[in-house]
Amino acid sequence: MSTLPEFRNEPLTDFTKPEEAAAASRALAKISAEVGGEHPIVIGGQRITGLQTFDSLNPARKDQVVGRFQEGAKEHVEQAMDAAWTAFESWKRQPVETRAGLLLKTADLLRQRKHEFSAVMILEVGKTWPEADADTAEAIDFLEFYAREAFRYAGKQPITNIESEQNDLVYIPLGVGAVIPPWNFPLAIMAGMTTAAVATGNTVVLKPSSDSPWIAWRFFELLEEAGMPPGVVNFVSGGGMEVGEPLVQHPRIRFISFTGSKGVGLHIVEEAAKHREGQLWIKRVVAEMGGKDAIIVDRDYANLEDAANGVVASAFGFQGQKCSACSRAIIDEAIYDKIVPMIVEKTKKLSMGDPSKLENAVGPVVNAKAMKNIKGFIDKGTSEGGKLVAGGNTQPENRFFVEPTVIAD
Repeated sequence: MSTLPEFRNEPLTDFTKPEEAAAASRALAKISAEVGGEHPIVIGGQRITGLQTFDSLNPARKDQVVGRFQEGAKEHVEQAMDAAWTAFESWKRQPVETRAGLLLKTADLLRQRKHEFSAVMILEVGKTWPEADADTAEAIDFLEFYAREAFRYAGKQPITNIESEQNDLVYIPLGVGAVIPPWNFPLAIMAGMTTAAVATGNTVVLKPSSDSPWIAWRFFELLEEAGMPPGVVNFVSGGGMEVGEPLVQHPRIRFISFTGSKGVGLHIVEEAAKHREGQLWIKRVVAEMGGKDAIIVDRDYANLEDAANGVVASAFGFQGQKCSACSRAIIDEAIYDKIVPMIVEKTKKLSMGDPSKLENAVGPVVNAKAMKNIKGFIDKGTSEGGKLVAGGNTQPENRFFVEPTVIAD
């Protein structure tokens, strides 16, 4: 049984401390010197290069290529399935100490290099230091939590005893899973979905988001450094149609873990439900999809300053690019005229710029498509009678910036 201490969330970094700010600066310099490299597909431990590549760009400086990645295809999905099933035969028999130990070792390595991983997200998807630091801390939390859960599931399970019977409840791994993570929490969610499967004895084909393959690659390397056997996680970069679709449709995929848009999630559920030739099981699907979130401010809420701070922080943290972001504030008419000016004032004070600089609270959106979509919603809001009271402009010159925007009724 595990003798691990009780789970505790990884502390967030206080960047107001000079020593932490200096550590972050050193990490950024180190990672900045590593941009532009070419990275392979890895199947069963074998590194595959020489394919057509695609670039991952810095959205704050779109002329900077942070990494070049192989364009995988259906044949690589097939190879990865073979490698993952081969690895599964031995990995599923490993004791829980080995499986959980891999996660704990990876967590320790990640903790030692947390600023470096945060710096990668700053350069690849435009997270600010606090946003990136929280993403890294959450990845550590997933590793630590799932290691403890692996021990719990491997232990004696509670069942109802029947005097005339002797029963046991045990959990067994399913097999090979497809992990398709999002770009907006490109370390935490990717790491969580991948290692939850690995800790429970499964093997994985990981298809990273094409907007954030570099951070996924670095995490994959960390797993290898921690002692992960070849084939337990297989790294297959590439497009949705070329890699994602064959993965979802493959008859030997046992489960699919997806986080992303509603449209893609519903498509995955539909495709996974179709029986394919040679398929022996019903595929399991875990689909975490986007939503629309609102903050309601009632007249009975005593601290309007606190409410305004909460709305602004939720709306514009990571440029609003997360499913938990406040896209609409619903405000009691009795306090509407008091709190809206407060929200506008706080929004206008947000510092927008290079997210690698600690003083900036707002960075770029992830790519040109996102910038165009957001501008389209701003134009739609004003054309339908809304009053633009803050922001509204884009800054497309060599970067993907959209001003924090407030539209009032």
